[in-house]
Amino acid sequence: MAMTNQSSEGSALVHQQIFRVELNEGPLTKRIVAILMCLLFACINSVMFHTLLSKPAFRELPRYILFAHMLCNDSVQLMISMLLYVLSMNLPPYPKAICALFLVVTATTFRNAALNLAVMSLERYVAICFPLRHGEMVTRKTAIICIAFIWFFSSINILIDIIYVLVVDPASYKDLMICTRQRFFLSAWQVDVYQGSSYFFFVTVTGILFFTYINVVVAARSASADKESAKKAHKTILLHLLQLVFCVNTFVYVSIETALARTSSSRLFKDLRYLNFLFVLILPRCLSPLIYGLRDDAVRPLFLYYVRCGTQKVKPSVSAH
Repeated sequence: MAMTNQSSEGSALVHQQIFRVELNEGPLTKRIVAILMCLLFACINSVMFHTLLSKPAFRELPRYILFAHMLCNDSVQLMISMLLYVLSMNLPPYPKAICALFLVVTATTFRNAALNLAVMSLERYVAICFPLRHGEMVTRKTAIICIAFIWFFSSINILIDIIYVLVVDPASYKDLMICTRQRFFLSAWQVDVYQGSSYFFFVTVTGILFFTYINVVVAARSASADKESAKKAHKTILLHLLQLVFCVNTFVYVSIETALARTSSSRLFKDLRYLNFLFVLILPRCLSPLIYGLRDDAVRPLFLYYVRCGTQKVKPSVSAH
């Protein structure tokens, strides 16, 4: 047990060193670019979300409900990531209880993104492979139930860690700390459960995406299939696989950052961590409106109408199906 605690403390120390890197020594431009990117993509997602809320047709169809959930999830993750980035640069350590709240949101929304991709792909699979039963199997109610299960399964692991720390060492929640997930690992089994559940999540989601893609491609070749819809569906699933790659990169990069913190110079580590923040955490958040919004013939005209602040003389009509 002593060795476990020592290993956990060593891991926490490395991650504490990671967050103590003096990021504010770099050019002010780097920080401004990162914050502006976060705000830009959050605004794009907000306009897209407003577009989906503006028409009853979008509020009733399951695929648009799932898309709206993806936009909200990405936006929350984006804003929390930006907040933690700013806090790590300018503020001293803060109470562990506040860190726990941040971690619940970031860990849950991170896993939500992968599970939501799987559910959206399954919806497209049913629409193409079982078109006559699609309206019966995929409804507004089932979409909302799926979203509830997504949040439930995504939050289990982090909540177990937080409750375990609360039971074993409740006084630690008053301690000031640099906010990292590793600070909540008190036993070796927590690390094993965290890593095992993460691998299980992404292997499962990857399997679902490949399963739906293969079946949609096979269905597209059948004589009775709607060729155009099937073609759009398998392109969408391919883009979902690309999004999943970004999710996996985010998961793997934590281990890479730990190794870099031990072996790289302070300057090199700062540059790599900054690029990681921009291209692995921030940039993928703009893919959702591009994949489902601008490619959708029903959403695109209305989205562009709101982006232009309604300067068009005629508001586009919606024909979602």
